[in-house]
Formats: sequence, structure tokens, C-alpha cells
Amino acid sequence: MSRSLAFANAWNLATTLMVCVVVFKLGTGGYGVMETTEYDGDPASIVHEFDPHQR
Repeated sequence: MSRSLAFANAWNLATTLMVCVVVFKLGTGGYGVMETTEYDGDPASIVHEFDPHQR
């Protein structure tokens, strides 16, 4: 997934589900999105975290 698509999906998930979501870089050069509580990968791979409770 491209970086811009990952950021758009992450923001949408965070605001719709009201959960913290991370955008992380994959080893293949793409980006992934998932809930922060479910992410157990390398913390250095995290590009951004969306927190819907923070403004």
C-alpha cells in the first residue's frame, strides 16, 4: 500500500472505530495499518500513530 493510502486508511479507521492506529513500514517497501494494541512488530518500523482522542 502506498504511504498516502496508508495514512488515509489509518485516519479513517482511527476516527471511525475510535481506537489508536499505527502506520508502519513493511520490509517490501510498502506500508501497513493496524490497531496499536495488535501491533507486535519492530517499534522502529512505526511511521506514525493516529490517536482519535488527541487533538
